[in-house]
Amino acid sequence: MSTTLSNEMIKQIMLDHYQNPTYKKKISDRQNYIVLHARSHNCIDNIHIYLKTNNNIIQQCFWDGEACVITASSTDIMCGLVINKTKKEACQIIEEYFKMIEEKKFKEDILQEAIVFVNVSKQLARVKCATIGFNALYNMIKSEAEKNNA
Repeated sequence: MSTTLSNEMIKQIMLDHYQNPTYKKKISDRQNYIVLHARSHNCIDNIHIYLKTNNNIIQQCFWDGEACVITASSTDIMCGLVINKTKKEACQIIEEYFKMIEEKKFKEDILQEAIVFVNVSKQLARVKCATIGFNALYNMIKSEAEKNNA
């Protein structure tokens, strides 16, 4: 997919997810969600990730807060990627995303629209923006797994 996307297409996908996010929602019933706050001290990013699972399947994943274009679009795309996936599958998606960001060999097909961030590593100041949501979700899943094994 990355070889077929022009810079203009990449910008448009990011802008679409920023201006019209699918998974940005205010959650009033927080008690049914695992919630993690994530923020960046270098950018305006100040978001919450909301996760609801059942029988090891991610049923819902939303985010809310203030974010720059890269954080908002990457987090919105991430939420769409993990819904209806097992926690293990979600972690695999996130790990492939991190490989891409670190310019390592990765499985492009797993990332779908998240592939638009393939060149973010060339702008080091934007790496945190592109990974803040992914890091938060990864930590949420791992933390929940540790609690369940305790």
